[in-house]
Amino acid sequence: MSDLPNLVWLRAFEAAARLQSFTAAAEELGLTQAAVSHQVRSLENSFGITLFIRRSRHLELTQLGHAYYPSVAQALTDIAYSTRGLLGHAQTRTVTLRAPVSTAVLWVAPRLGVFHAAHPHVRIRLISAVWADSTQDEDVDIDLRLGPSGWFDRRAHLLATESVIPVAKPQLAAELRSVDQLLGQTLIHIHGYQDHWLRLSEQEGVPLKDRTAALYVDTSLAAIEMAASGAGAAMLMRRYAELPLSLNRLAPVLDAEIPMGQGHYLMPAAGEAPNSAEVALVRDWVVSLFN
Repeated sequence: MSDLPNLVWLRAFEAAARLQSFTAAAEELGLTQAAVSHQVRSLENSFGITLFIRRSRHLELTQLGHAYYPSVAQALTDIAYSTRGLLGHAQTRTVTLRAPVSTAVLWVAPRLGVFHAAHPHVRIRLISAVWADSTQDEDVDIDLRLGPSGWFDRRAHLLATESVIPVAKPQLAAELRSVDQLLGQTLIHIHGYQDHWLRLSEQEGVPLKDRTAALYVDTSLAAIEMAASGAGAAMLMRRYAELPLSLNRLAPVLDAEIPMGQGHYLMPAAGEAPNSAEVALVRDWVVSLFN
């Protein structure tokens, strides 16, 4: 055991590496930024290597840091599980995951069964709202948000940038051979994203003849159902379209695609420090969904 590093230093390293910030790690661990920085520096000095590249606004792991982090994270998780089992905790607390409604239904929920089968001891409460704000922040363990980077705290972690594609009922999609034909259909507009049709027309150089939305909905879920019924064409986030496309309920039109100008972000925890083994496990799984 002579090669075992100081566990306090390892905990500081793991949090700083995961959050890419000494300040964020300090908030999670209930320490000062200076204390976390000192603990990581002590770990580096004990090895005689550098684990982080210290930028003005964030941290980057060095090549050695990248190699070391997975083992440290797994070891700390294993210790937490073993400790829980040793102390006889028969119940584990529920992990609350909040996401926008369409993300929850179309992206997270279809994959949740596989996760639960692999980790039946972890209880997950998946909650959603159109704007993901129906639950107090301090009651949420893992918070997924969708929007432009300017909406969020700089400590928010970008999981993926998103794009949108036009879709329609397969029979209709097969009949549309040009953007002009597409824009001549009944266009389904989604509240908050109603500029996507205009942006597509500008990208393709085809004027949008009628900018008045005949069909107007407030969720991508409703847009999917309307388009699948043959009511018109919709502009959907490619991620949201994956499930109905795989089920042949919808088909892409013309292989057109435009950047959405938004992304999915993992928000910094607002309540209790998310350092339980269950929260860490679910958080890592959520990150993997967007890789």
